[in-house]
Amino acid sequence: MIRHIVMWKFKDFAEGLSREENLLKVKTMLEALPGKIDFIREMQVQINVNPKDGMYDAVLLSTFDTLDDVARYRVHPEHIKISSYVALIRENRASVDYEFERDIN
Repeated sequence: MIRHIVMWKFKDFAEGLSREENLLKVKTMLEALPGKIDFIREMQVQINVNPKDGMYDAVLLSTFDTLDDVARYRVHPEHIKISSYVALIRENRASVDYEFERDIN
């Protein structure tokens, strides 16, 4: 299994919306993806509650069977719609993919 994690720092105001409005919009858009992309095994989007400087605003935690599925996800039209929008409203982005074994207990 592959865990795909992405974190974003959003602009204070972008595309006519505040940071908070964009956070909620992106969270809603991302949370709809598992219903549109059947090879997403799990997806969770969380908004940071700690106002400390230097923190990221949101995190995406998603799970795929293989790195090939992560690659398919990156070029899927539904993901590209969101990614293109996020590129307009973010200041920074960080990501990591790692392999793990699913606990079947």
